[in-house]
Amino acid sequence: MKKVFSLVHPKIKVPRLVEAIKYEVKKYIKRERAKSLPEGVDFWDFDCRFGADEASSKNIHLSAIGESIAEAEAKALESFYLEILSKPGRRTKKPKAE
Repeated sequence: MKKVFSLVHPKIKVPRLVEAIKYEVKKYIKRERAKSLPEGVDFWDFDCRFGADEASSKNIHLSAIGESIAEAEAKALESFYLEILSKPGRRTKKPKAE
């Protein structure tokens, strides 16, 4: 998903827009995780980018999306860019402590 979300609407207030955006992101992630895994893959991982626009977006962790959206709301941005791309992930073993 590569999308510019607007936080300005003539009839809908900003807190409701933020809730709708968070719901849409959550629904997208759930849909991507439900897809069947290719052979040799343990889970779906996500590359995420967030910023005021596509050119100024920075890499963020999946768990920081909600915080980033709240920060955009606090800064009273008119819109923001969010990119979430799924990729195959493989688990690695933890090194044994001696």
